[in-house]
Amino acid sequence: MAEKKYKIIGVGSPIVDSLARVSDSFLDQVEGAKGGMELVDAETIGQLMARLEGDLVEAAGGSAGNTIFTLARLGVPSTFLGKIGNDAGAEFYKSRFAELGGDASRFKEGDVPNGRCLSLVTPDSERTMRTDLGAAMTLSPEEVTEEDFREAQHAHIEGYLLFNRDLMQKVLDSAKRAGCTISVDLASFEVVHATRDILADILRDYVDIVFANEEEANAFTEKGDDYAGMARDLGELVDIAVVKVGKEGSYICRGGEVIAVEPIRVDEVVDTTGAGDLWAAGFLYGWLTGRDLADCGRFGSRLGAEVVQVMGAAIPDERWKAIEKEFGV
Repeated sequence: MAEKKYKIIGVGSPIVDSLARVSDSFLDQVEGAKGGMELVDAETIGQLMARLEGDLVEAAGGSAGNTIFTLARLGVPSTFLGKIGNDAGAEFYKSRFAELGGDASRFKEGDVPNGRCLSLVTPDSERTMRTDLGAAMTLSPEEVTEEDFREAQHAHIEGYLLFNRDLMQKVLDSAKRAGCTISVDLASFEVVHATRDILADILRDYVDIVFANEEEANAFTEKGDDYAGMARDLGELVDIAVVKVGKEGSYICRGGEVIAVEPIRVDEVVDTTGAGDLWAAGFLYGWLTGRDLADCGRFGSRLGAEVVQVMGAAIPDERWKAIEKEFGV
């Protein structure tokens, strides 16, 4: 089989992140569960922003976007499928991906503003997200084709697409017909609760690798704090199942066997935005370059530990030289 042009294609919502530090009392006045993600309209985000004090940190984001941007930064041939808007946010997102070496030709272009996410970071470094999908929400199943995936070896899909079941089905079918292996990051416990009736079938029929944090995995398996058991249950449906448990490390199951990956400790956690997405990037870098599962997990832990020390989901340039040396880039 001829080698594919791209090692990976990300599929998700191209979102511009706006991050703000807030107090717990501020968050108490925001409807919804702390630590989760809820979809809202542009007016709601505008109202929340008007109440903020202090500066916002802005960056290209989105769950799959964070993962694929990081892989592009690591030199992995990458492309992205998602719908950008008609404003400065869209131009920023597209140009940033191209600057990192990513192929931006598969972005679909909409006629409404780009999607954006307001990430509210409390003193415990937890982030609570409110997202206006903007143009990303207008991506239709008819705009997705097998040709979008044909040049890619692997497709990494964010779980938020499950909120649009027809779109997710078209993406999965197109990627599979094009010969891609597939990974899905479950993205949020809200996603798992909302799609419980179809999630097991999707994992079993389409997915090779699933990523979940402890909340998402528990929402699916109801295993409490039995993280190895969560990985084993998910591993019955896919080839590789990963359960990420933050500072407690992670668990990887393949073929019924579970390995525990030690966490990498940091002196100070500033913001957990993107930690799981970059963990997935590190794992996928290892997997796409033929490393064993222990190394894949170690790479994931390294990137996850790096990104929680800064605001946002982008590791500072000065940290990359050491990372690339460790990864053998």
